[in-house]
Amino acid sequence: MRKEELITMAHGTGGRMTQQLIDKVFGTRFSNPILDRMNDAAILPVGGGRLAFSIDGHVVSPLFFPGGDIGKIAIFGTVNDLAMMGARPLWLVASFIIEEGLPMETLRKIADSMAEAVKQTGVQLVGGDTKVVEKEKGDGVYVSVAGVGIVPEGRNIDASNAQPRDVLIVSAPIGNHGITIMTLREGLKFDVEITSDAAPLNGIVEDLLKAAPHVHVMRDASRGGLATVLNELSSASGVGIEIDEDTVPVEEPVERACALLGLDPLYVANEGVFVAVVPPEEADAALQAMRVHPLSKKAVKIGEVVESHPERVVLRTALGAQRIVGPLSGDLLPRIC
Repeated sequence: MRKEELITMAHGTGGRMTQQLIDKVFGTRFSNPILDRMNDAAILPVGGGRLAFSIDGHVVSPLFFPGGDIGKIAIFGTVNDLAMMGARPLWLVASFIIEEGLPMETLRKIADSMAEAVKQTGVQLVGGDTKVVEKEKGDGVYVSVAGVGIVPEGRNIDASNAQPRDVLIVSAPIGNHGITIMTLREGLKFDVEITSDAAPLNGIVEDLLKAAPHVHVMRDASRGGLATVLNELSSASGVGIEIDEDTVPVEEPVERACALLGLDPLYVANEGVFVAVVPPEEADAALQAMRVHPLSKKAVKIGEVVESHPERVVLRTALGAQRIVGPLSGDLLPRIC
């Protein structure tokens, strides 16, 4: 078979090749007005109200890492996807694909972590399924979680809603999760331990929407990192985006690790960081509300939406130059979540 007819690890990193996979294989076969919006969760009209419905699969390696594990990010990932649509997450179901030979104690630790994460988010896990595959066919365990939430009346959050003059706010420093996984894989040690930013975002989102009820877009910057998410929003809304290099928050240990590994923090995955696109008149209130929360106390404005260069993301460097920031291309950090 031709190389382009084979799945590669790059198809799973959340960048350009992931989008091509979705467009060419799934989008063409299942196209409908709900799916075509390509949001973090589908918004479904039900009985005069609206439900948000999402699913997220997790194949992270290793299963346990500083700041989290596969069970924790499986719960948080789906809850966060629902929250990014302004929904209040309510119920989850989980699917486990378990490899023969996995120690029962490992599975118990994952289940304990998921149970604690469920308590943190205030949702209920109401169903599930288990399957077992032969040894060396499953890499320990894979976890998928689907979830449902209710979208309160008056909230209209969509990837296509960004408008010129909107302010871009990022909730926390970027890159911690991806660098945590990468340093474990490479066996690197630093003076300061880097830990995953895995965290539930639904509480922050509720506080944000009380202070800034007209938020246009929210998206968690997971696979593909901040740069890829901004490109997705720019494309969906048909607008340009400009960000300032010196305002994008990156903690020093992450910055040093990226330099050592030859990585750009803009493309490194996160599990507890999101971008909010906010009308300019509500930006200060949004920042104030987010900074009260421990998980987003370092929230900061990083740029704005512009009419020029539609569907392009431009970085204004500290030296006054500009460069185009495209979506992730290649297999920067596979198996990251």
